[in-house]
Amino acid sequence: MNPLQAAGCRVFQTALRIALPVLPYRDPVVLSSVEEAAQTLLDQGKRRPLIVTDRTLHQLGLLSGLLSALEERGLDFALFDETVPNPTVTNVENARALYLKRGCDCIIAFGGGSAMDCAKACGARIARPNKPVSRMKGILGVLLPLPLLVAVPTTAGTGSETTLAAVITDDKSHYKYPISDFPLIPRYAVLDYRVTLGLPRHVTSTTGVDALVHAVEAYIGRSTTAQTRACAEEAVTLIRRYLPRAYQDPTDAEARKQMLVAANRAGLAFSKSYVGYVHGVAHSLGGQYGIPHGLANAVVCPYVLELYGSSCHAKLGTLARVTGIAPQDETDAQASATFIQWFRDLNASLDIPEKLAGIQEEHIPLMARRAASESNPLYPVPRLMDAKELEQIYYLVKE
Repeated sequence: MNPLQAAGCRVFQTALRIALPVLPYRDPVVLSSVEEAAQTLLDQGKRRPLIVTDRTLHQLGLLSGLLSALEERGLDFALFDETVPNPTVTNVENARALYLKRGCDCIIAFGGGSAMDCAKACGARIARPNKPVSRMKGILGVLLPLPLLVAVPTTAGTGSETTLAAVITDDKSHYKYPISDFPLIPRYAVLDYRVTLGLPRHVTSTTGVDALVHAVEAYIGRSTTAQTRACAEEAVTLIRRYLPRAYQDPTDAEARKQMLVAANRAGLAFSKSYVGYVHGVAHSLGGQYGIPHGLANAVVCPYVLELYGSSCHAKLGTLARVTGIAPQDETDAQASATFIQWFRDLNASLDIPEKLAGIQEEHIPLMARRAASESNPLYPVPRLMDAKELEQIYYLVKE
């Protein structure tokens, strides 16, 4: 990256870091069950929630507990289950149309990051009926309050139940619109491990590593706080201990509970300290090819950490030692290398590949430009890279 562009990025990031204490962040109120969520809606005077989810979760029967809780309290819900793994503008508009048709008064996001993103963008379009998703991209493109939003994560990974972000894909151009604004933060987050018990193993693995990437990128960036570092350390510690257990035994209640906590803590960390180029690249891959976000993050992350090199050694080394991944007597460089190798070994134990199939060389310059546009200047990465430099990541992960 040329020096002038780099200086501009760092000035922007410094200004954002200085403003962090006065920005209107809020943490969602944590509820422990879908029954408590249904009762909370009733207590808030809400009667007609729109549930935003996907067809797979619906067919697996994971919604049964929530639907029963709503029915028992006489709540007249509408169900939108058309969300795809990388939610599209069409998904958002169809969900909004159902909300308006049924006269809904609140939204329940039920699922992983895709359902959460779709629900957030749906709420944003309800709040801003004359502003399309394409004009909401970037920072502070919503501004007005959304309908009351309850987030029920069924994957312990995305942390979307805590964040001010949503990512929506344009159906035609395959461009992903990252949207960041404070009204997108859900009012309530429901950490009910029971809704995660039926998840397929590959979803458990990739979403679990997604949470790990959130914690790592938040920790090694240049906008950390004592709170976000503590959240990230807790998340990595819990993931190290409980993700293999949840993967090996999907019915392990304790592992499921702790992974929900880990994802929540990682979400709290990156919602304030942001992510980095792993996410920028993963979003471009998801937009272009429909690669699930957690899988893309898991594959891309070790390569990006190596490319960061010495610029992230101090923080990554500290994280490795604090979480017990590296011995206390290792140097920063050694501990960083130990962490990256542990990350790769974890991926292998979870049957996550080292490379991604289907990447076409002619698409790489466009995806790199999109990743750079998303990441610069917003993400306070250890080492700045422009689109040309980011191209090398796609070649590293290309099968």
